[in-house]
Amino acid sequence: MTFTAVEQAAMRRALELASTPGVPLGPNPRVGCVLLDESGATVAEGYHRGAGTPHAEADALARAGERARGTTAVVTLEPCAHTGRTGPCAVALREAGVRRVVFAQGDPNPVAAGGGALLRAGGVEVEQGLLVDEARALNEVWTFAVEHGRPFVTWKFATTLDGRSAAADGTSRWVSGRAARLDTHRLRALCDVMLVGSNTVDVDDPQLNVRDEHDQPLPHQPLRVVMGERDLPATMRIFDTRHSGGSLHLRTRDPETALKTLFEHDRQHVLLEGGPTLAAAFLNAGLVDEIVTYVAPMLLGAGRSAVADLGITTIADALRPVVTDVTVLDGLDGEEPNVRITMRPGAH
Repeated sequence: MTFTAVEQAAMRRALELASTPGVPLGPNPRVGCVLLDESGATVAEGYHRGAGTPHAEADALARAGERARGTTAVVTLEPCAHTGRTGPCAVALREAGVRRVVFAQGDPNPVAAGGGALLRAGGVEVEQGLLVDEARALNEVWTFAVEHGRPFVTWKFATTLDGRSAAADGTSRWVSGRAARLDTHRLRALCDVMLVGSNTVDVDDPQLNVRDEHDQPLPHQPLRVVMGERDLPATMRIFDTRHSGGSLHLRTRDPETALKTLFEHDRQHVLLEGGPTLAAAFLNAGLVDEIVTYVAPMLLGAGRSAVADLGITTIADALRPVVTDVTVLDGLDGEEPNVRITMRPGAH
């Protein structure tokens, strides 16, 4: 594979375009496109703005008009080869007279894949793999969901230094500080599902929406999902339709069934916010892909554990997630700082 310095710079620009603030994180991938003339000058740029809007290539072609003929299209994702809400981008590029197409990531979606082959068959020069790692990182959750046929699962929990998520007498609504709770809302805004168990709803009656520092709901609201077989009163706050992205009660205790259903609902990123029993069920099923924990400088000595029994009886069988980030969150309103630790599953 041979890529020019101009094409590399154009791909970095295309990645920037795909990352434009305000572009939805799903259910479609974020994609950017740059059209270059024979001298390497930029003719037009485009990016996808969400489901139902023109794809990045179509956006750039529309801006270029007749100037698109003879150009090189630099795209972060393989041009699609299927007709959905919009037509196939591979056909649009070919018909516009684009001479060469350079894309980063091959499309993992079997429904949309094949654009590269379609372009080659039409006489267009095609190269792939330029900055592929950066392109996959841009759409990590979308790529994972398409490749695995289920949503990416982030397990978030707060704990004391001795692994307690609540005091023994139930007096502690939160063990984390306000800065950590605000950061949790940042996490929620990155997901399209917030999942809890029926016991958490029954005991805590959480709102499970995304709020700002003034406790006001934000425009983007993930689907709120409760998992469990028990009946729950319709008066629970999770079923309140105001300032929410909707609610769903999955009457199952099986994590695989729950994720399959959510994937069928076109959901790609689940934030697991349930209690210790739900967390243990997902961990035991091997269905946790990221762990985010907020550790408070506090000791309780007793109380509810952050996770229920995992069936581990010896240190050799311990779950050992790999730490990818450690961040100290400065305390607000006179509170002590909390530590946020981000991890990925490791050896078992």
